[in-house]
Amino acid sequence: MIRTLTFALLAAAAAQPAMAEAGDFQVRLRGILVAPNEKSGDVLPAFPGEKVSVDNSFMPEIDFTYFVSDHVSLELIAATTKHTASGRTGTTGSIGALASTWVLPPTLTVQYRPIAKGKVRPYVGAGVNYTLFYSEDASAGLERAVGATRVNLKSSLGWAAQAGVDIDLNDKIFLNLDVKYIDIDTTARLATTAIGTQRVRLNLDPFVFGAGLGFRF
Repeated sequence: MIRTLTFALLAAAAAQPAMAEAGDFQVRLRGILVAPNEKSGDVLPAFPGEKVSVDNSFMPEIDFTYFVSDHVSLELIAATTKHTASGRTGTTGSIGALASTWVLPPTLTVQYRPIAKGKVRPYVGAGVNYTLFYSEDASAGLERAVGATRVNLKSSLGWAAQAGVDIDLNDKIFLNLDVKYIDIDTTARLATTAIGTQRVRLNLDPFVFGAGLGFRF
């Protein structure tokens, strides 16, 4: 009888859903797709009316979450992705890829979690993003067309919004699905040998789709 009661109590405890509490710390490892939702200005002054597009990028990401309370948490993401900007039409379109850059966009969000206790825990969040561009490089096609070119992209400060869900796999590991919208605005500067310095304004504003595993500590 005692053995049966003990087994029943252990089984009931194991069936209890996980609960996020103030002071909890979580780490997630995700694969992310960064899909720019770009709006391009003209490539000026040499190519009025010609705009550029920016490709998608898939990379791993790590993020850290700290629970301020049972329903409020802070999340910091760390990831870097590489993107290529290409001409769409006209002269720049005939060149194709114009330049590439690595993007480092650390983003801090405050998340509200309506369900603190449960196997499925959705959340929404909003916060701030600071984006750094580094290892900018002109394409071989661009340099064949206009000579040696130096590329620089201006850093960006903007806002971010997100929505996601954590789904428990056991008491320590959970599946995470997440989507973010990040406000990223920059100006690309191309200092060329043949046609001088060209500039193009880019509102990248990517959607970031993520899926991966989280670990509770």
